[in-house]
Amino acid sequence: MKKVLITGAAGFIGSHLCDRFIREGFYVIGLDSFLTGNPGNIAHLIGNERFKFIKYDVTNFIYVPDDIDTILHFACPASPVDYLNHPIHTMKVDSLGTINTLGLAKAKKARYVFASTSEVYGDPKVHPQPETYWGNVNPIGIRSVYDEAKRFSEALTMAYYRKHKIDIRIVRIFNTYGPRMRMNDGRVVPNFITQALKNEPITVYGNGTQTRSFCYIDDLVEGIFKIAITKDLNGEVFNLGNPDEYKILDFAQIIKGLINSKSSIIFKSLPQDDPKQRKPNITKIKTTLQWEPKISLNEGLKKTINWFEKKLSCDQ
Repeated sequence: MKKVLITGAAGFIGSHLCDRFIREGFYVIGLDSFLTGNPGNIAHLIGNERFKFIKYDVTNFIYVPDDIDTILHFACPASPVDYLNHPIHTMKVDSLGTINTLGLAKAKKARYVFASTSEVYGDPKVHPQPETYWGNVNPIGIRSVYDEAKRFSEALTMAYYRKHKIDIRIVRIFNTYGPRMRMNDGRVVPNFITQALKNEPITVYGNGTQTRSFCYIDDLVEGIFKIAITKDLNGEVFNLGNPDEYKILDFAQIIKGLINSKSSIIFKSLPQDDPKQRKPNITKIKTTLQWEPKISLNEGLKKTINWFEKKLSCDQ
């Protein structure tokens, strides 16, 4: 049985990856410090004979006695609220944590998948963004603790690929949404849904003309899984996201309509260095792995809204 180690296993994306690999017959070793991860996301896996969980901070040296075939480094505060609350730890996770997990991959002769982000493109001057674009990032801005940490991790991952011949793959993840997101994580989907369900004002930053593209979690996990199990992708970088692009103001109206909410829409100042456009060019993964999103925005949002409704009712 092949063994996979997933850091950030109790996070939004990490927990869904644990589910997918277990479902496909893999043995999963999950690591998480619970800094931003939620134990509830993996509670259903505790006791599963193909799952072992280790509460651990990957910024420390990692020793795992098991043989490991693949490592997926997905640990990192990923929302603006989280990485601005934990700026130094965010940089440690994507420096020390990346060094430690790459060192483990080298020791175990394991394949390595690094979770990067569309934030490496910064406030892009190329639209949509292909993997060949170098980005437009403020290295000392408030968001740099996340942007530059991911860029450093990409450079480090490529250095291990070139120097030590590790079979690495880098996944640049664009906006993703779905069940298990935290209500208060500060990202647009949980913000808008929670506000609309409570009939509170929906907060739009700036004038709402900035754009984002939204990928449902099941589509994203399918893409990551394909990247992780496919041979001969050594050293490759892939965008993963949905290329359907929406203005934030229009997106707020969509969610308001799906919920039939009485919320008003209010406007607040745009955060520093907030990207004006964000849309992935997914030509590479479409042609290489025949992957593209299948779940429509309406379908994905309805599933996500349903999850948040249940979550709210349980919390009351």
